[in-house]
Amino acid sequence: MSGSDSWPFPPLADSAYRSVAERRAAGKALRQNLKRSALGEYHPPTDRIDPVARLEAEVTDRVPELVPIRYGRMLTSSFAFLRGAAAVMIADMATAPTTGISVQACGDMHVSNFGVFASAERNLVFAINDFDETYPGPWEWDLKRLVASAVVAGRYLGGDRTLCQNAVMAAVEAYSQYLDTYAEMSYLDLWYDTITEAELLQKLPESAEKHTQRMLAKARDRNHLQVLDEMTDLVDDRHHIVEDPPLVVRAETLGEGPAVATALESLMQDYLGSLSGDRRFLLSRYRLLDAARRVVGVGSVGTRCWVAYLEGKDASDPLFLQVKEARPSVLAPYTEAKRGHRLPDDHSGRRVVIGQKLIQGSPDIFLGWGSLNGIHYYVRQLRDMKGGFKLEPGKFRVSDLPDYCALCGWALALAHAKSGDAAMLAGYIGKGHALADAMVAFAEAYADQNERDYDRLVAAAAQGQIPVERET
Repeated sequence: MSGSDSWPFPPLADSAYRSVAERRAAGKALRQNLKRSALGEYHPPTDRIDPVARLEAEVTDRVPELVPIRYGRMLTSSFAFLRGAAAVMIADMATAPTTGISVQACGDMHVSNFGVFASAERNLVFAINDFDETYPGPWEWDLKRLVASAVVAGRYLGGDRTLCQNAVMAAVEAYSQYLDTYAEMSYLDLWYDTITEAELLQKLPESAEKHTQRMLAKARDRNHLQVLDEMTDLVDDRHHIVEDPPLVVRAETLGEGPAVATALESLMQDYLGSLSGDRRFLLSRYRLLDAARRVVGVGSVGTRCWVAYLEGKDASDPLFLQVKEARPSVLAPYTEAKRGHRLPDDHSGRRVVIGQKLIQGSPDIFLGWGSLNGIHYYVRQLRDMKGGFKLEPGKFRVSDLPDYCALCGWALALAHAKSGDAAMLAGYIGKGHALADAMVAFAEAYADQNERDYDRLVAAAAQGQIPVERET
């Protein structure tokens, strides 16, 4: 496998090299084809598939015994449902007209998919942190899903309509403001730009400072030694991953110990080919000692996900890697129809890795991809100074939501500017509140749709239509 991480975008058209002013003007001209107010309209597709049926279609090739956990998590709230139902929402948005401006979309953009991680200089920065669905696509889809999640989360946290509207306005205004700034930056300056820890603290209100400082301190402490203490026990002078069934189950318990070890060794060899020579050399100094299947997230539950425990010079030099199944993006069927062609690269793990590098910068030195028995995976460090805000009642002050959503809008603007044409986007959006007003209308309409879909899932569970396992 080639270690190249180039992304198969088509060659840039001559228009891509026009001046910033010309590209701004071209973006503004797109309003003649699609008014900004039109982005606020939500019309369910006339042939809309039942949301439970769509979710059921998604789990046919997942690990069967984990599917009930996925439904159990999605049933905890309408916000949890939204997080696990990206396929439902993308299908709902795909029939609406778009401006035609493409970016490397996150694909599963919502307010819980942001957090902090360590930069190459080991400083904490704030950015998007989930890329399983990333794919080239319309910028509008990311923004629409973000603002809808702001309203859904606001309602879940107990906020009133005014607060939810303010959260949407804050996200869109920050998105617009920073795109306007990024449109004037050089491509290199833009590429290296980040949202620093200091900027994160500056943007959040004083009421959130204590909570934010705790989150940042916890992120700094999240390293492989901390994982070693938390996830392993010492048995016969050797560390073993501690089980927490059904969320963490060692390969031996699954009856697949030797088979899994052999398979992971094979996968790791394929994965090494995606790394640069220096990273391959570094990783070659570690040996694989243990592995366990680990349930993660909401939408990812049921996919094949492993934690691999490796050791370097001795037990004080642990390395934990997450080996996660990469499935085709939920955006792919719809963006391919709009683009008129599909991407020539059909490796989903590579898609995730390159998409993350385009959007985030990704300082994880071990980020890579591999395949095993026709299944695609991507690999990353399990914890490397990662952290985030938990948008749960009692853990997040609802009055802080607008300020937090402004940060999310900023991070999304940076991602879209890195991978798209910030000048065209800024030109289309303009200086006024037209886009923000449209997004408020869309967010409220889709939050209502999400509640109806959540109620449909609740009814399906009550009727025994879907298997459910509730976690205590």
